[in-house]
Amino acid sequence: MTPYDFIQSVTSDAPKRAKKWRSLSKQELNQKLIETPPVWKGSSKLFRNLREKGLISYTEYLFLLCILTKPHAGFKIAFNMFDTDGNEMVDKKEFLVLQEIFRKKNEKRERKGDEEKRIMLRLQLYGYHTSTNSRADDISSLLSDTTLLVHFFGKKGKAELNFDDFYRFMDNLQTEVLEIEFLSYSNGMNTISEEDFAHILLRYTNVENTSSYLENVRCRIPEEKGITFDEFRSFFQFLNNLEDFAIAMQMYNFANRSIGQDEFKRAVYVATGLKLSAHLVNTVFKIFDVDRDDQLSYKEFIGIMKDRLNRGFRETPKYGLKGYYVCVATVTSKHLRELWKQFRSRDMLG
Repeated sequence: MTPYDFIQSVTSDAPKRAKKWRSLSKQELNQKLIETPPVWKGSSKLFRNLREKGLISYTEYLFLLCILTKPHAGFKIAFNMFDTDGNEMVDKKEFLVLQEIFRKKNEKRERKGDEEKRIMLRLQLYGYHTSTNSRADDISSLLSDTTLLVHFFGKKGKAELNFDDFYRFMDNLQTEVLEIEFLSYSNGMNTISEEDFAHILLRYTNVENTSSYLENVRCRIPEEKGITFDEFRSFFQFLNNLEDFAIAMQMYNFANRSIGQDEFKRAVYVATGLKLSAHLVNTVFKIFDVDRDDQLSYKEFIGIMKDRLNRGFRETPKYGLKGYYVCVATVTSKHLRELWKQFRSRDMLG
């Protein structure tokens, strides 16, 4: 996919146009990557500037999705995972080895006892497939260059990546995606409405009846003040620390203490180090305080926000467990009937 395709996949409900798979020649590939800037020239407009002039592999796609949900405190851990020799620099080979781990986690496990098989590389770039049984040490020589590889390690692949540049890339990516979402509602203004903020929060979630939440905003915040981008960004940085926040909230629950706005703000600060504005916290409470008692049902709030954090990639089965068993039973019985027919026909021929 291209940088533009990636942005569309995480900010749109559906792709604007269907794309056909195609193979690229070496010359076409190099032409697509020619405008990729070095990492020290990166910005929060990198993907928007490149648009169709770049390529992202499947494993890189998984890596980028991971970045979007990672707290800033986890950036160092991510970098250290790449830095396999501990020299506080990451080279191209180290980066590719960990990318292969991302790929294998998303594929079916190899059969037991098949330990002699080497890492199978099947990167997909517009229909381009590679398959090899070579050792992991040879990975970098087997793969085509991509936008990330050129951005991080240069066109010759000899540069090394330090933590400051890696941190800046991850932070810029998070900011770029949030800017795109914010600008799609702000219409050139410096703020978005509280109702639009509610729309964005409920997007990609499993909430079927969003009207009650939106009605809360209309009725309980009659005078629109607006949400700034800094407030918007700080809230989503908080969401990336949702698990730590959930632990802090559970402590209030165990102590049978109600969760008001002050408790919410303190839990966010203790868990994440972020200070959310009073207006932002008040807006969140107005959205999710369905029974209007100025208290937050943290279980419901966290459940909805986990869906939002995953941007729709954590899908709930449509028909539930019962429907699954019915489906399995139907397919199995059909298969058994086919086997029985084959058995009878052989018996008659014999």
